[in-house]
Amino acid sequence: MGTQDAIARIIQLVGGQENINKVWHCMTRLRFDLIDDSKIKQGEIKLLPGVLGAQLQSDQFQIIIGPKVENWYQQLTGMLGQRDDAGADKGHGRKSLVSLFMDTVSGVFGPIVPAIAGAGMIKGLLAGLMALKVVSPKSETVMIIDLIASGVFYFLPFFLAVSAAKIFKTNEYLAAAVAACLMYPTLIDAAKALATHQEGAVSALWLMNAIPVSVFNYASSVIPVIFSVLALKYIHKAVDSIMPDILKTVFTPTLTLFIGALAALVIIGPIGIWLGKALAFFIEGLFGVSASFAGLVVGAIRPVAILTGMHHAMTPIALQNFSDRGYDMLMPMMFMANMAIAGATFAIWRLSKDRQEKTVTLSAAVSALLGITEPALFGVLTRYKKAFIAATVASSLASAFIAFFGVRLYGYILSSIFSLPAYIGPYFVFALSGVAIALVLSFVLTTILVGREQQG
Repeated sequence: MGTQDAIARIIQLVGGQENINKVWHCMTRLRFDLIDDSKIKQGEIKLLPGVLGAQLQSDQFQIIIGPKVENWYQQLTGMLGQRDDAGADKGHGRKSLVSLFMDTVSGVFGPIVPAIAGAGMIKGLLAGLMALKVVSPKSETVMIIDLIASGVFYFLPFFLAVSAAKIFKTNEYLAAAVAACLMYPTLIDAAKALATHQEGAVSALWLMNAIPVSVFNYASSVIPVIFSVLALKYIHKAVDSIMPDILKTVFTPTLTLFIGALAALVIIGPIGIWLGKALAFFIEGLFGVSASFAGLVVGAIRPVAILTGMHHAMTPIALQNFSDRGYDMLMPMMFMANMAIAGATFAIWRLSKDRQEKTVTLSAAVSALLGITEPALFGVLTRYKKAFIAATVASSLASAFIAFFGVRLYGYILSSIFSLPAYIGPYFVFALSGVAIALVLSFVLTTILVGREQQG
């Protein structure tokens, strides 16, 4: 049986094309969102040539293919045809909003995990070398390596736009064009001028003196671009439906881009940014109540904040603390969250049976240990919701622990395992204990929760 025959058989064994709500892939697996999971014939699928395994997990049916998954996915979508996503609404009633959100994030980030994982590993290793003073932060060598590592994260909106366009089934190049509007130097330079209080800085640019475009820096943002592409899909459909056939070639993309970009700049982008600012204001208020309580809450929301791209809102608070008080207690909590994410990812690595997935997961876990958590979160933990919960619990408890003992930093540093020397002093033993709690607790909880799910 050839690959095409195996794929055709898979379609039949998951209940036929009419039972397939959505399909996407990650590094090693085909991922199905099915309308009726009871129609799956999992045992027969596992016996197909080229299939390394199959499992129903977290509202997804996953078929493990390995390194050839991209080729299988292309053939699978070719057989299914260019279907409209309207069928996606059929299964939404049985899913929670959290599941829908996590599935969307997983689908969008899955294809770009290699770029994120590679850049994250380089960035984490560079941070470690600088922390150990092997290389000087001001050297040209560091500058060159940093631009290699940071380029992916800085221009993340472009990667997300193309990937989201594939998930939402809209034009990829129009999606990239909308991301380009958010990343255009005019807007970014205006945002930097506003942040540094330069003379003549403005908080908004005005279109025809009537429509305000708020000045924000969207570099590395997540939520604004994903929702902008989702809006673009429906804008494109609406414009195309009313446009005469003779004018569609030129005017449909023109109006779609203009309306979609304006929606992103005027409405969607600012909402995403203001959500982050609201989070920052909320966190600042928690410390006024109790440091331990703040640790419990900050530790719990930190993984979600990273996942949604709103974690950057915490950095200004930490920087202001350094300026006003000479120390900060928020960044140590960020450190605990990173270690908890690393611990959960190491547990998934240990539980995984697929060689290719183990390699990718180990890379993500090490990257998280070095302070870069995006590969672990987007490439691993969004696919294992119980592991994400385990990381959140461990992050919360470890953060509350160090907050109770007043662990603090006296200077800004990346939240990496190599950051531990920065804590040397009266709080070092508590910082070290917090790291141990975060790593061990998340590892154990993930092993229990995910391991039990895989055995069930």
